[in-house]
Amino acid sequence: MEETYLLNVEGVKKKILHGGRGELPKLQDGSKITFHFQTLKDDFERTVIDDSREAGIPMEIIVGKMFKLEIWETLLSSMRAGEVAEFWCDTIHTGMYALVSRGMRRIAEGRDPLEGQKHRCGMGNMFDYHSTGYDDLDELQRTPQPLIFIMELFRVEEPSAYKRDTWAMSKEEKLAAVPVLHSEGNRLVLRKEFGLAAVKYQEAVICLRNLQAKEKPWEDGWLKLESLVTPLVLNYCQCQLELGEYYEVLEHTTELLQKHNDNAKAYFKRAKAHAAVWNEREAREDFLRVAHLDPSMAAAVKKELKQLGERMRKKHVEDQKRYQGLFQPPQG
Repeated sequence: MEETYLLNVEGVKKKILHGGRGELPKLQDGSKITFHFQTLKDDFERTVIDDSREAGIPMEIIVGKMFKLEIWETLLSSMRAGEVAEFWCDTIHTGMYALVSRGMRRIAEGRDPLEGQKHRCGMGNMFDYHSTGYDDLDELQRTPQPLIFIMELFRVEEPSAYKRDTWAMSKEEKLAAVPVLHSEGNRLVLRKEFGLAAVKYQEAVICLRNLQAKEKPWEDGWLKLESLVTPLVLNYCQCQLELGEYYEVLEHTTELLQKHNDNAKAYFKRAKAHAAVWNEREAREDFLRVAHLDPSMAAAVKKELKQLGERMRKKHVEDQKRYQGLFQPPQG
């Protein structure tokens, strides 16, 4: 089929390889586009750089969420569902491809796409951009060049037609989602579906942590969000206690107490986790701290300490029986 300039966009040519069906999709902010893609060099061999089919799952992007390779939204907006098309894109549109590809490859490998850029200074991150960790992408980074994209469009979904991932939500959407997730988690706890409830609480925490990342620590905006995070983390830890995930509880309560060392409920849940994994000294210290911080919990603490003492005595007797035979001389 004859190549033509696409929508009067400079430096882009399109060739339809397989016709699609229906009308052109109407894209809006928040629309989700699902497609497969293959990236090739514009050389004699048409060297393949990336192929989403090798990862086994299609690519998804959300319109309006600042995907680094902006030209892809333009290309996909010209396609119908089921269409397969080949696009030639000049260097003015492909300069960011190496960084985009690095992120996609790391996700496919099960790694963090931002690995190496967290908690680093600006100079460190700038240096990281000079090496992607992949030789072929480093070459593209040094010498940007025209690329060929072969795309197969599967579907375009409106924002209301699918469950949006947390990262794709706006600030207002995240804030609105938190009380809904909190309520759903509470409902699942009443039904003793602790695993599902934990997922709801965790998702709500992620929403708030994403918003916190844009605030200055310990200032008013950050503190307001933190006041919403704390009860969700405690609810999550209670679910993990019910599920027997005691080390998960130890990790999250300890992290919480590093910021809020007067939270009696966090000490109480951590104490129960310590007791469950036979950390007697740590459990007693935490239970006593609870009684000191919140005298209204003294009765609950007394009950837990009594149970802890009984369990430790029973364990001591069992250990004696188990190991006493090791020190007896053999018979006969």
